[in-house]
Amino acid sequence: MSQNLIERFVSVRNQTINLSKPLSEADMTIQAAEFASPGKWHLAHTSWFFEEFFMRPLGQQTAESAAYRFLFNSYYETVGSRQAQARRGLITRPSLAMVLNYREQVDQAVIEALQNGVDASMQDIIELGIHHEQQHQELFLTDILYNLAQNPLYPAYHSPEASKYRHESTAARMLAFDSGLESIGHDGKGFGFDNEFPQHKVYLEPFQLASSLVTNADWVEFIKDSGYRNPLLWLADGWKTVQTENWQMPLYWIHREENADQHYQSMTLAGIQPINLNAPVTHISYFEADAYAKWAGKRLPTEMEWEIAAREQPLNGNFAHTGLYQPQPVNSSTSKSAIQQIYGDVWEWTSSPYIAYPGFKIRPGAVGEYNGKFMNGQYVLRGGSCVSPADHLRPSYRNFFYPHQRWQFTGLRLAANEE
Repeated sequence: MSQNLIERFVSVRNQTINLSKPLSEADMTIQAAEFASPGKWHLAHTSWFFEEFFMRPLGQQTAESAAYRFLFNSYYETVGSRQAQARRGLITRPSLAMVLNYREQVDQAVIEALQNGVDASMQDIIELGIHHEQQHQELFLTDILYNLAQNPLYPAYHSPEASKYRHESTAARMLAFDSGLESIGHDGKGFGFDNEFPQHKVYLEPFQLASSLVTNADWVEFIKDSGYRNPLLWLADGWKTVQTENWQMPLYWIHREENADQHYQSMTLAGIQPINLNAPVTHISYFEADAYAKWAGKRLPTEMEWEIAAREQPLNGNFAHTGLYQPQPVNSSTSKSAIQQIYGDVWEWTSSPYIAYPGFKIRPGAVGEYNGKFMNGQYVLRGGSCVSPADHLRPSYRNFFYPHQRWQFTGLRLAANEE
């Protein structure tokens, strides 16, 4: 167990470093918005997590422990005061080199402790820390995209081969699912976050789910039909946000009109790219997803409907390991399932509020702050995205964001009641 845990710990820690390699120290320090942390902060915070919750209970700490406990704590109130989230970009020191040295110190201490043997509860903390770091790998990429997008030169994070991108087109159809009493949530086999437990029964009425995701081409039609200007499509808070923020298209889209033809481009991790009309639309809020579903005469699925549709599907797709870091059209040459792209490409908004499952229990101590205290005012997303680590996901995985947020790789799949 310990050796396997060590190997996975080292692999995940190394992957975070690999993600940082295309960036300069300046790139790693900038913070363009309160919700988008600097890359350097992600490197340090994930290390602090292991020091705070694994090393400290074992009586170990680094020389910088006190200062870093303030600088790199995220939201753990019981740990103590911390740097305000909106001011993380002001942490020019410690330098990137010092943060990397801090990571090495923590890695060495964790590996030595695991080699010497720790009890099951401490092994569980390492397991939690590994999955926590994978969450930050995804945040690292989404945050650097937002940060770089504020540069008028639109610099690229990476330059994948253009030949790797697909441009196929697949028409969506509605798939029928029967009613019944179903088990929802984690089955207890393998790792799961606390918000996935306990498994419980729900009754579902018959429903329909689209075979594929809503595409950029679909979204262009929504725009052309004045979707962003029709208040009848929007929730009250959504319409207020559209008016206040002057939303006219998804985040990162750029609209240019040349020779009377409409052209859309988008800022991506590969810089400015033409919109791939057959790819899933992304960087949309819950408000936009809900408005589009109304416009299309459909609705968003519940998270329970999504889980029932997804749990028998193979857990593969366009995840971070492809190196594309962009949603792609359906690969008809390899996709054999009736339902497509249920995993990867974009996180799928559901209509389900992020609340506790019946019987949910908060873990004791500071790690109990991990998920439970955020069960207010947010919506659940499912399926992972093109920047999610593939081995981080499972059918019961619940992501959650506020309804106005759209800097993540978020999209939608349509649902409907059975006719």
